[in-house]
Amino acid sequence: MMIRVLFVCLGNICRSPMAEAIFRSKVEQEGLEDKIETDSAGVGHWHIGSRPHRGTREILTKNNIDTEGMIARQIKEDDWNEFQYLIAMDDNNINDLRAINEVEGVIVQKLMDYVQDAPKREVPDPFFTGDFDETYALVLRGCERLLEEIKNEHNLW
Repeated sequence: MMIRVLFVCLGNICRSPMAEAIFRSKVEQEGLEDKIETDSAGVGHWHIGSRPHRGTREILTKNNIDTEGMIARQIKEDDWNEFQYLIAMDDNNINDLRAINEVEGVIVQKLMDYVQDAPKREVPDPFFTGDFDETYALVLRGCERLLEEIKNEHNLW
């Protein structure tokens, strides 16, 4: 069975595509791309069809992480049937997700829930803060811990 992870933020141009790209890179490094798929979506509709934010693309390129072909989309109700993990960036995203749908067995959590010693409990939106370095550092740690959790949960060793 394919394990599917969907990263969610507000507009799907900064945090969630960054998480998608980092997570995909980590999955490929582990040779698990035949077992784990990832995608990202936004709660809002403002950026549908857009490429990731320039700041996201720049920091990912600097870290040799590919963003080719990534296009923003809005979350849809069917995502609860297609993904086992809906991983949000902040409490507002969690509240929005729960208002859209709830399906038993689908894990809906914040990315920072996987990082016990995280300096922040939410991933700040660099669209507003301008700090893509801070966001990258948090998302990287979150993706590494999430992948470890999934590997443990699904015996992918």
